[in-house]
Amino acid sequence: MTFDDIYIEYYQRCFLFAKSYLHDEMQSKDIASEAMITLWSTMKTEEVKNIRAFLMTVVKNQALNYLRNEHLRMEARENILDDELYELDFRISSLDSSDPNQLFSEEIIAIVNHTLNELPEKTRRAFMMSRYENKSMKEIAESLNVTVKGVDYHIGKALQALRKNLKDYLYTLLFF
Repeated sequence: MTFDDIYIEYYQRCFLFAKSYLHDEMQSKDIASEAMITLWSTMKTEEVKNIRAFLMTVVKNQALNYLRNEHLRMEARENILDDELYELDFRISSLDSSDPNQLFSEEIIAIVNHTLNELPEKTRRAFMMSRYENKSMKEIAESLNVTVKGVDYHIGKALQALRKNLKDYLYTLLFF
């Protein structure tokens, strides 16, 4: 019996057997084809006494491997979804229990005040005049006896220090 004869006689059986368990036409065709290739490779080196049993065993094992891998993928996907659902529940409850009037809690205000107090005098004064007194860059420059570019430098330095010290609160501050 030639390989062409074997292929014609057994490929469809292999395909249908795989499809009955996988319910996936493309994957079943791949497994049936792989079974034929495995048979062909085996026949080159040794005699296969029962071709039908050999092919069905190969198809069965490949289908089992595919289904086990699918099962593992689905479990992993389910675990990821469970984790995402847990995080979403946490964010919902966190947002639900937050009071918008308390976004700038005493803790945040204390960090801001501490950070500003740690800054050099000109940097602190430039920042406070800009943010708390709403003075223009030119007014600040005249008051501190520095250039407008110098005021920009000092304010940038203050903002950098605040960002560093408030990094854990950044998302809260962004939406205020």
